[in-house]
Amino acid sequence: MDHLGVSNSRENLLDLQLKGKRAIVTGGSRGLGKAIARMLAGEGVDVAIAARNVEQLENSAKELVAATKARILPFQVDTSDDDSVNQMVTQAIHSLGGIDILVNNAALAGAGKVAKIAQLDNSRLLQDINVKIGGYARMARAVAPHLVSNGWGRIISIGGLAARRTGNYSAAIRTVGVSALTKNLADELGPGGVTAIAIHPGAMRTEATTPDMERTFIASVSTKRMIDHDDIAWLVTVLASPRSSSINGETIQAGGGTVGVIDY
Repeated sequence: MDHLGVSNSRENLLDLQLKGKRAIVTGGSRGLGKAIARMLAGEGVDVAIAARNVEQLENSAKELVAATKARILPFQVDTSDDDSVNQMVTQAIHSLGGIDILVNNAALAGAGKVAKIAQLDNSRLLQDINVKIGGYARMARAVAPHLVSNGWGRIISIGGLAARRTGNYSAAIRTVGVSALTKNLADELGPGGVTAIAIHPGAMRTEATTPDMERTFIASVSTKRMIDHDDIAWLVTVLASPRSSSINGETIQAGGGTVGVIDY
């Protein structure tokens, strides 16, 4: 130790200390969830990927195992349903031998894309909220007792930058809720060694991104580049690490920097 109490050993300070941890990633069969599962697995985490489509889940699990040589297990779940969530979490924890990390990522695509209040469909809005916020809350409720019992855990929830702009009622409402849920979890579970963090990604490059869409997205961010799934998956993995214990209850914007906006 030096005079500041810092170790002078040559240990690998970049080691995220995730080897042997166990994670559940909802919406893990495709897109961002699949990228997160791959990144976690690459750090030695055993991962349960959960989603609705069984065939897609099984195919993704096989692909991820081949790519990472890690333990990836598929589980069907409907996060809008209490019984489905509770059953899946019980099965996943039994199969993994425990749980350390929850990544909430499952949501309905599109969030209705409603820009005018007159166009807002109540049933669709409630469905969006039930899957996104209700689903995240159900997952956290099912997993939290196990994390607290372990004395350590991470709950990382994916929102979106729609929370910080107008123009889409459903998307804004459901993503703002991610931050509120996260802060409540952080304050409640923090004393038990469990932290909760929200991430608001910006527009991400996907298979459906056209050159025109990409130019529009790039013009709106200060880094002048598209972010992709791996950018967010890397951030999730770092925040899942035991080394990230100083970050709790926060919402992290991860879109490359929105031009002209000051967040405070």
